[in-house]
Amino acid sequence: MKCEHCTRKECSKKTKTDDQENASVDVTSPAHENGEAREFHKLADAKIFLSDCLACDSCVSAEEGVQVSQQNAKDFFRVLNLNKKCDTSKHKVLAVSVCPQSLPYFAAKFSLSVTDASRRLCGFLKSLGVQYVFDTTIAADFSILESQKEFVRRFRQHNEEEPTLPMLTSACPGWVRYAERVLGHPVTPHLCTAKSPQQIMGSLVKDYFARRQNLSPDKIFHVIVAPCYDKKLEALQEDVLTASRGSRGTDCVLTSGEITQMMEQSDLSVRDAALDTLFGDVKEEEVRRHDGASSDGYLAHIFRHAAKELFNEDVGEVTYRALRNRDFQEVTLEKSGEVLLRFAAAYGFRNIQNVVLKLKKGKFPYHFVEVLACAGGCLNGRGQAQTEDGCVDKALLQKMKGIYTDIPVRLPETSAHVQELYQEWLDGTDSPRVQEALHTAYQGPGHPANSRDIKW
Repeated sequence: MKCEHCTRKECSKKTKTDDQENASVDVTSPAHENGEAREFHKLADAKIFLSDCLACDSCVSAEEGVQVSQQNAKDFFRVLNLNKKCDTSKHKVLAVSVCPQSLPYFAAKFSLSVTDASRRLCGFLKSLGVQYVFDTTIAADFSILESQKEFVRRFRQHNEEEPTLPMLTSACPGWVRYAERVLGHPVTPHLCTAKSPQQIMGSLVKDYFARRQNLSPDKIFHVIVAPCYDKKLEALQEDVLTASRGSRGTDCVLTSGEITQMMEQSDLSVRDAALDTLFGDVKEEEVRRHDGASSDGYLAHIFRHAAKELFNEDVGEVTYRALRNRDFQEVTLEKSGEVLLRFAAAYGFRNIQNVVLKLKKGKFPYHFVEVLACAGGCLNGRGQAQTEDGCVDKALLQKMKGIYTDIPVRLPETSAHVQELYQEWLDGTDSPRVQEALHTAYQGPGHPANSRDIKW
């Protein structure tokens, strides 16, 4: 019996290629053994499925489908090989940024601790010719801190005539794309304007880090390693800070699964290496995460901040209560029988559908919702923890959850590097550069989607 994800409908805007899944990449690995070039075999081209994200007819254009399919190992090796040519004018500095939800996958896959997995991954990428390997946790710090401030501001400004609540998170690109391209008003005004961690990491690498290294942004080829395919779509959006310089914040997104396939096919001798930071020779010795069971934990961080800032209430452990199902959970702050804050986490299509329907009817009781397209959260992204037939590898996913839970939590407010960057990079916490670098605006929808094409 097939699971529901085995009967997936492919997005009608996806552009296919004639390549077979087992066709080898026609660009060889830049690493050589005894002068003999070796090949890496190609994963299937990136495909956007309705069960992978919220894409539908109005979400992905034909041109975007082509661009998504081009973000693969072949593109990555093309740049690595250019760096081995004599024409240095075409050389690029390769920087790879790894999402924290990808690391438990590598740890579970190779039976390592998450710190050892990060060192193994970093060592492998550098053996290929990558110069820098970063962790995107620092970008999520910025995104969460800006989201916290925005929620408090919205809460204080909210009124019935011009409602600013609920605030809906904007870190999940599948959800944001669906909200922009299909739903439009009245949903998009509720999206948090804070950029996602991937977008902010693009600015950090192509703007802050580039200036520290005296590099033009177009001399850096920035790759994101992520748990889902939606991140490939997100990379197509020009970054505000770097667009004026003719460079995207993220040049290519590879899923955890794509990287794992490279590692499994490689016979390179790899020396483990600590992750780099944006701050010169300083290394990232230990992996840290945010307070979410399978994601960056926007709900928990914003809930605690709002409770303190708005009601002077200190919240320790956040208690979740499952309602309709385990992917729709509620958190409340109560005092003297009165509910002061009501937050929710809505993961997966069906729960998002219910949120949207209630929001449109004006019968939505929540102040804030953490929205993620993937049921089970980011760890369950379709770019990792999948069996060969495209179903969820439940045993591996359960192991990943345990590994992720054991990673120490670091509050964004406690990061000295973040506070340093606010001052050095952004001229303070409330400067115009903060708005430019860390916030965005949302597009309106295109043509309405045919409801038959949306697989709830």
